[in-house]
Amino acid sequence: MAKYALSHLGKGDVIINTTSVTAYFGSGPVLDYISSKGAIVAFTRALSNEQVGNGIRVNAVAPGPVWTPLIVSTMPEESIAELGSTPMGRPGQPSEIATSYVFLASQDSSFMSGQVLHPNGGTVVNG
Repeated sequence: MAKYALSHLGKGDVIINTTSVTAYFGSGPVLDYISSKGAIVAFTRALSNEQVGNGIRVNAVAPGPVWTPLIVSTMPEESIAELGSTPMGRPGQPSEIATSYVFLASQDSSFMSGQVLHPNGGTVVNG
């Protein structure tokens, strides 16, 4: 999608990708999901390096567990219980994650590109 969006973007525009906290600790039952989220981190960094000279910033958000209707409809109960395993003891709410996207889309983050924000309930990640 970025390939086709770039022809419509110019100086001062922003691309924000979505990855996951799982890309940073690489464990869990869904290897394909974790691998794709790790690829998004690498893609964000590479695309940022490619586009920074054009004045286009590229960043990402790597949420931790978030309480959404999809969780309730697709996860078994024992997996839902694990959502509270963040250091804050609970999953996030969509509104708590949304502010990361708003920040990255705004001029308040005008000196950031190639970065990943981590609204994840206090899980410390490196990378």
